[in-house]
Amino acid sequence: MADPSVHNNAEQDTAADTLANLTNLQRNNAYLFSSGLPSAQQLKALKEEGVTHVVDLIPGNRVNEILATAQLNLEYFNVPVDWEAPTLANFLNYAAFMQRVDATDEKVLTHCKLNWRGASFTYLYRVAILGESEEKAKQDLMAIWHPNPTWHAFMSEVVAHYNALQGTSVSMSFAPAPLES
Repeated sequence: MADPSVHNNAEQDTAADTLANLTNLQRNNAYLFSSGLPSAQQLKALKEEGVTHVVDLIPGNRVNEILATAQLNLEYFNVPVDWEAPTLANFLNYAAFMQRVDATDEKVLTHCKLNWRGASFTYLYRVAILGESEEKAKQDLMAIWHPNPTWHAFMSEVVAHYNALQGTSVSMSFAPAPLES
């Protein structure tokens, strides 16, 4: 079965394309936003909010989004994250980009189709790199979705990697969502 989160093109614009209609839009702090797949019109509205960088976690042909961000002079970066098999390398690639653009001074949107990948990556960046409160980051994550066992294991691997690297003891304070029957 095909991954329903893989899309070849950005969503088509409609008259209702406002930030209020952007799937699972979340402002995590003054500089970090995450959301589902934005339309070109929603990208324009995000630029008006000060967003200058867009990180797309969707695999596949992303040409329409590349063109839409280029037309708006937004820096675009793609980390193609397989929904069924996210990797530590995916997150390290994401974190390197985020640190290069200084996500404590420049506004960045991280997105996927529904903001499940985006919320997870943003959670990890906040707790592993920025040292923000795990409890606060967890509240934001859970407002979007409760990671399944695959994603919980991936997130645990990332947290363990950074704990070993930085000599920290961050721990995730939630269990994976139960498998659906």
